[in-house]
Amino acid sequence: MGGDFTGKNQDCSKGIYALAARDVFLMLKKPNYRKIELQVFATFFEIYSGKVFDLLNRKTKLRVLEDGKQQVQVVGLSERDVKCTEDVLKLIEAGNSCRTSGQTSANAHSSRSHAVFQIILRRKGKMHGKFSLIDLAGNERGADTSSADRQTRLEGAEINKSLLALKECIRALGRNKPHTPFRASKLTQVLRDSFIGENSRTCMIATISPGMGSCENTLNTLRYANRVKELIVDQNGPGDGRANILVPNQLDALEAQWGLGSSPQRDDLKLLCEQNEEEVSPQLFTFHEAVSQMVEMEEQVVEDHRAIFQESIRWLEDEKVLLEMTEEVDYDVDAYSTQLEAILDQKVEILTELRDKVKAFRTALQEEEQASKQINPKRPRAI
Repeated sequence: MGGDFTGKNQDCSKGIYALAARDVFLMLKKPNYRKIELQVFATFFEIYSGKVFDLLNRKTKLRVLEDGKQQVQVVGLSERDVKCTEDVLKLIEAGNSCRTSGQTSANAHSSRSHAVFQIILRRKGKMHGKFSLIDLAGNERGADTSSADRQTRLEGAEINKSLLALKECIRALGRNKPHTPFRASKLTQVLRDSFIGENSRTCMIATISPGMGSCENTLNTLRYANRVKELIVDQNGPGDGRANILVPNQLDALEAQWGLGSSPQRDDLKLLCEQNEEEVSPQLFTFHEAVSQMVEMEEQVVEDHRAIFQESIRWLEDEKVLLEMTEEVDYDVDAYSTQLEAILDQKVEILTELRDKVKAFRTALQEEEQASKQINPKRPRAI
């Protein structure tokens, strides 16, 4: 959806967010809903370069995990209680004010992130229903090649991959396929319940421009929407959809061809690329894989670094006690040396492990840069 249409760049009281909120509160006033006493909450977060940030809590970085029931949870995401449409509009205005945006070759103020605004209905604390509105990042950033810096490459890679994954998830849903590749991107992962929920419904709205300056972007949007609308619900059930799913020997062949290991995320990414052969070349797939690996390693390095920083505070306290011990005239030298050695051994072990991860992360950065130089965006078409 475009920013103007959602109400991001104009009076937000006239956008889709506001219209949806008004409908929700009007619905709750009806007798059959009023008696079940539903409460309305809202969340607002963005997905930028494969990372999730809370737009209602100072852009706090959030973690996306699967619980024991294979339900995707955005850990730490804040929910705000809303009583009316005006409360919703205030949250939208606050969230949009800190959303990541920047200049691209086609737009001076293009969104560089996907924004997800959710209206949640709860009854006695339990979820009754959820309505998610997703404002997708400007697709011109995904195609922008005017800058070769890493951050721009990561933005473009994540936008392309998530749009591709979103399209395939919607198509898989409509065709009753037995597997939906929601793990292929962070966007589709956090929206998993929108694709596999028993009562889930998904709708895509594409906005285009009549201006000649936006001709290429308009055509790309129309092609994307056309591919999405190709979905036809299979009246025979999900069984007939299995022909389009990679069988194990095909996955093995791709792993051998592209030299990659296996994981649920990688399998979904491979499936995504296999189903879009005309749009994704092996080189582009390798680049996406390198970016995904780099992002995963970055998160782990930062998480471990933060944990060691916290641990170092405890080390300082323990060492302070040891140094105070040495100020005594007849302190226990054996106890001092034993405890100090234990602290140093622990430091060496933990810091060596972090150093090895940092080295591996730096290698991943180099591999991403090399992969970016080999990109051939599309497979050559047969004549």
